[in-house]
Amino acid sequence: MEKKFEKKMISGWGGFPNKLTKIFYPTSISEILEEIKYGELIARGNGRAYGDSAINQNKTINMKYFNKIISFDDHSGTLVTESGVLLQQILNNFIIKGWFPFVTPGSKFLTVGGLIAADVHGKNHHKEGSFGNFVEWLDLIKHDGKIIRCSKNENKELFEWTIGGMGLTGIIIRAAIRLRPIETCWIKQKTIVSKDLDQTLEILENNMGATYSVAWINSTNTGKNIGQSLIMLGEHALLNDLNKKYSYDPLKLKLKKNKNVPFYFPNWFLDKKLVKFFNYFYYFFGKNSSKEKLVYWDDYFYPLDTVLGWNKIYGRQGFVQYQCVLPLENSKEGLIELLKEIDKSNVSSFLSVLKRFGDQISNFSFPMKGYTIALDFPANQNTLNLLEKLDEITLKYKGRFYLAKDARMKKEIFKRSDYRVEKFVDYRKKNNFNKCFISSQSSRLKL
Repeated sequence: MEKKFEKKMISGWGGFPNKLTKIFYPTSISEILEEIKYGELIARGNGRAYGDSAINQNKTINMKYFNKIISFDDHSGTLVTESGVLLQQILNNFIIKGWFPFVTPGSKFLTVGGLIAADVHGKNHHKEGSFGNFVEWLDLIKHDGKIIRCSKNENKELFEWTIGGMGLTGIIIRAAIRLRPIETCWIKQKTIVSKDLDQTLEILENNMGATYSVAWINSTNTGKNIGQSLIMLGEHALLNDLNKKYSYDPLKLKLKKNKNVPFYFPNWFLDKKLVKFFNYFYYFFGKNSSKEKLVYWDDYFYPLDTVLGWNKIYGRQGFVQYQCVLPLENSKEGLIELLKEIDKSNVSSFLSVLKRFGDQISNFSFPMKGYTIALDFPANQNTLNLLEKLDEITLKYKGRFYLAKDARMKKEIFKRSDYRVEKFVDYRKKNNFNKCFISSQSSRLKL
């Protein structure tokens, strides 16, 4: 088959920064092996990393055609897929059979390769950890064209650097992941209202036994109500939790018509006053509907996915998501300082999410025991100035940053945030990965 190349400007989901690259769309492993001979490149899934971690300006390998589900063991829940399979495809195929991913991020439009490379986390990290905990093995194309299987028992060191390694150790082509059994496709959701950060953290700490927990935090409200939140707890509903209407077909998928944002909004749309207005009403209506209810799985885990192209509301300049994690002992003070700094700036976060992380020991993955906050800002100079201040606050409280969300961090900041950076750089050099697997992000951060 003739090779498919395309030269064009691409970005991550945030739409910032944009980079001109040559994209190659392989349909076979042999085509990938041929391209590895000719210098630096990076693999790309569905482009849902927010920044430039899946872009190489010399050559970006798009894995969209590696989209086959290979096998499934319905006794162990082990699923073998190619790396370009979307999480959406897994959900649509296996929920009806009574299976669900152990860990899922906030979008179902990510590929298996991307889930592993970023070692994504979900609303249950405090209890079950990150996605890498449920990867049985993966097949990786190395810089020398060799394909090797990696697992906790085979090529263990490479396996552990690949999970969370942002595609910088090789190209994942296949993987085996474990799914969890479920009785229904419904979530029992309980919403708890908090008036300030003290109460928010207390509620999250008191509900560590909940399978899922996440807080929407009103980042525009400072003063005595700083950190006021809506905390959503969730459990997979059992058959006896359903009413007669739902229990008739408890794993039935709904036919849903997604909305679409047809055009880019003007850059002024999400100014500080409008974001403050939105946050006020979101908290007000959430506070007045805080009760336990059954929520369809898609609505609970992926509310933003129902609006296709929601990133366009930030305008053509795009947006930047900022996500850091602060160690447990420093979380409260660090979060307060971050929120106060945002309040002093000329921009506000449209969507702010707080989660509790549990213990994690890993070579290069983002999570650590503490609290992580994710914030969305329009991409402009005011935002970039603010984020440099947020970087310093994060470092002050010994926090670190999520590479899957990063689009602009300076290499000095990243190196100061994480003692593991130097080990990762040395590992890449020792194995010559740094001469082949290079992203725009890895170049910027000198990884």
